[in-house]
Amino acid sequence: MSAKNKEIVNKVNESFAEGSIEGFLSFCTDDLVWTMIGKKSVRGKNAVREWLASMDVEPPKFTVDNVIAEGDFVTAYGDMTLKEKDGRTAPYAYCDIYRFRNGKITELNSFVIKTEAKAESAGGV
Repeated sequence: MSAKNKEIVNKVNESFAEGSIEGFLSFCTDDLVWTMIGKKSVRGKNAVREWLASMDVEPPKFTVDNVIAEGDFVTAYGDMTLKEKDGRTAPYAYCDIYRFRNGKITELNSFVIKTEAKAESAGGV
C-alpha cells in the first residue's frame, strides 16, 4: 500500500506543477482536510476547490527532494518558488504530510516557510 500511496503523491505533485486543481482533487476523499500549519484548515473537497481557485496565483515551481511512505502516510519535502502579490518570486521550503484512507488522500498537513535565497559558493567555501 505504501508504494501505491507514494505513486499517488507523485501524481499529485505533477497536478500541482500543472496548476490542475481537479487533477489533485481526483485523488482525494470528499471529506478531505487540508491544514496549512500556522495559517488555516480547509474542510471538504468543495471547500478546498474554492479556496485554491480563490488564490488566483500561478502554480509554484518546486522540486521534490524526497518522498517517504509508511503505511497510510506519505511525506514529501523540497523547495519551491512562489510568486508574491507584488509580482516578485520568493523561495520557500515545504513539507507535505498526506494521510490516506481507502486509497485516497483524506488529510494533508502542509508546512511551508519562506527561506533565504540559496547561498552561492564563494571561492571554494
